[in-house]
Amino acid sequence: MKDMKGKTMSNNLMTNFMYAYRLRRMLASMFLALALLLPLPSLAANTLEEVQNRGTLSCGVSQGLPGFSNPDDRGRWTGMDVDFCRAVAAAVLGNADKVTFTPLSAKDRFTALQSGDIDLLSRNTTWTTQRDSRLGFDFGGVWFYDGQAFMVRKRANVRSVRDLNGASICANSGTTTELNAADYFRTNNMDYEMVTFEKTDESIAAYDAGRCDAYTTDASGLYAQRLKLRRPNQHVILPEIISKEPLGPVVRQNDSVWADVVRWTMFATIAAEELDVTSKNVFRQNRSKNPSVRRLLGQEGTVGEDLGLDKQWAYRIVRQVGNYAEIYERNIGADSPLKIERGINQLWSNGGLLYAPPIR
Repeated sequence: MKDMKGKTMSNNLMTNFMYAYRLRRMLASMFLALALLLPLPSLAANTLEEVQNRGTLSCGVSQGLPGFSNPDDRGRWTGMDVDFCRAVAAAVLGNADKVTFTPLSAKDRFTALQSGDIDLLSRNTTWTTQRDSRLGFDFGGVWFYDGQAFMVRKRANVRSVRDLNGASICANSGTTTELNAADYFRTNNMDYEMVTFEKTDESIAAYDAGRCDAYTTDASGLYAQRLKLRRPNQHVILPEIISKEPLGPVVRQNDSVWADVVRWTMFATIAAEELDVTSKNVFRQNRSKNPSVRRLLGQEGTVGEDLGLDKQWAYRIVRQVGNYAEIYERNIGADSPLKIERGINQLWSNGGLLYAPPIR
């Protein structure tokens, strides 16, 4: 009886196992058949195609930052970051003026990009690990090398950031500015009070009204915001730079075609300066025998085609917007009210950090 019972139990277990196995195979086949009948999920949007089909580039910029992005008396946006958007439009759409500008606060800039309200973010945005990974963005490179500094009133007789122990400091909320200041004061065992505002104009107005002892942001931003003060000459920017602020254009992740277009638009302006190709001589440079110039301007090679553009993409950038030096000087350099020296934003061959990979 024990042997017979044991065999019966064994047979029952085998039968149950085979039944479960066939059931799993049958269910797997059903799910596979159902999956084949369902429509495939749509692929991620191709921003380059969207922009070309739409006929305009949607670009997010800062809210009134002279020299970088600021509307003039006629409402026309000007500035270094604005010109980058115009360069992309020239490359992609053939016309640098086919851009719609959306002024964004530091708080709203990333939401606008994530939601697809803009195609490109070109405002003073620092390249950090969290923004490049956790937030789901890709940076196109460094358009402007900057660092955080402090502005104070001359009458305060403050000569160094070290003299700001116990001071109240105005800044923008939702920026690396707050974090850098916290790190600096903590490292140097100094006390301070941070007074933050969402909009840049609110921060500089509060400082101008005497609500805080100092105002801090990127050094370039201080030069720009000082122009808005009631008496700009009564304020001084302290010499210390307390952080690294590599500022550059930002796009959404997982769209490598668009990221390449944005990245190489920037490199094209730098390469043009390296090769002495300017908006004034670019037509004549079309006849150059220099292979590097010929590749840049589409006379040789397949660079434009490789990027999904035409042969004259870089020619239009330089002709309509200019090379990096031209863009810099007219907006924030010697030809502008800001008159910010190029410093580390010089070409690598002049002791700076600007360097364009080979265009070939």
